[in-house]
Amino acid sequence: MNIIQQTLRGALFLVLALFGMAMAFVFMASTAIAVAVLYIVARLQGRPFGMKAYWAERRRPGAHPGFPGARQRGTGPRPQDVTDIEMREIP
Repeated sequence: MNIIQQTLRGALFLVLALFGMAMAFVFMASTAIAVAVLYIVARLQGRPFGMKAYWAERRRPGAHPGFPGARQRGTGPRPQDVTDIEMREIP
């Protein structure tokens, strides 16, 4: 009886391991396809493709006007950088 249980546990572990490997392969393949698409689009637009250039463009204020919270250029005063904060306990 113990041998049958160990065999079933081993088979279940093998099936779960194969399923996990298949999911990891799909994730890696989809990531590679996404990076390839980003590379091709950047080359067609004449921009350099690199993480530094990509994040610099994404972090630029007003870069994505369709997203909530994105600032439009020239709308309102520019927020000042926070240099110091004061905390106090309210009884």
